[in-house]
Amino acid sequence: MILIAWSCLIFVAGTLSRNCAQATTTISMPITTQDIIAGDVFFEIISPQDLEYTYRLRPAKDFGGSFTKHKLEGVPLVLTDPPGACQKIKNARDLEGSIALIDRGECSFVTKTLQAEAAGAVGAIVSEYNTNSPEFEYYIEMVHDKTNRDATIPAGFLLGKNGVMIRSTLLRLKRVHALINIPVNLTFTPPSKINHPPWLGW
Repeated sequence: MILIAWSCLIFVAGTLSRNCAQATTTISMPITTQDIIAGDVFFEIISPQDLEYTYRLRPAKDFGGSFTKHKLEGVPLVLTDPPGACQKIKNARDLEGSIALIDRGECSFVTKTLQAEAAGAVGAIVSEYNTNSPEFEYYIEMVHDKTNRDATIPAGFLLGKNGVMIRSTLLRLKRVHALINIPVNLTFTPPSKINHPPWLGW
């Protein structure tokens, strides 16, 4: 909501007078997609059908590469084994050329991303799976752990509700992975037209 004050100027005997009362006009400014994006990245799941929505991702703040550098289409999104990726990843064969979906906790975001990179992943997405965590419904800033290490692949944080739904759906369907497009350009898509998951309210 923007308030604009307009003042009246009246010529009186060749001089300007400001005695006219001010009028205030209220203009309703619609929320734009740019307001929603605010530096975040979006991806869409194109398979399985149960998960075919657009998801918001908060990129790592000060480490790793960028999701916007190269568009990846039909790339697998794979659950890591172990889920937290704090040790060497066992399902490296599935992760080769894929995006790793990782559980938050136990070690730093940098460690998780480096483990995914070592397994051949081209990106890492971390999510909070503990529904009792006070941060389950919030986006977390993924910051560097202040070690002398850095990842070259991009990493980002996915809202806990989305992480739980993706993981549980893949396990229920006995799917090794989902297929995603990342990033998705929503710059000119009205917020009401974004195909966001029905279990969320943006």
